[in-house]
Amino acid sequence: MVATGWQGVLQHIHICPEKSAPMQALEQATLVAGRGIEGDRYFLETGTYSGIPGPDRQVTLIEAEMLDRVADDDGLPIAMEEHRRNLTVSGVPLMHLVGRRFAVGNVVLEGVRINQPCKYLNLMLKRDVYMALWNRSGLNCRVIEGGEIGLGDVVRAKD
Repeated sequence: MVATGWQGVLQHIHICPEKSAPMQALEQATLVAGRGIEGDRYFLETGTYSGIPGPDRQVTLIEAEMLDRVADDDGLPIAMEEHRRNLTVSGVPLMHLVGRRFAVGNVVLEGVRINQPCKYLNLMLKRDVYMALWNRSGLNCRVIEGGEIGLGDVVRAKD
């Protein structure tokens, strides 16, 4: 069971219009229920895994704290535009949100599955981060209620 009373913050927003393209930082974004983030590769169905059906790539999140641990443990700092996740949050227990709903600002997301890294990320970064990110690579979500999000939005449990 996830701890109650937690509250986090949205630190970074990134999208990418097609597979292998560089991630683009945004200050705000529009999320659409059942689709994802406007302008992102999975919203546009141009992502590497777009041909695999399912709601689990609409929005991806990663914890800033996990990125700090990767850098400390493995000496592999991963920049915000490198990890290929859409939203970077802090103070959010992502590992405990599978099957649970939570809000980012006024948008409601549902955790679908823990994200595991793929070897493709090694190719993109031109270094081996696969094992460093194993079990620390974030959460894949679906958008339940869409709307606008922006940097600094509060992230909180819904149920």
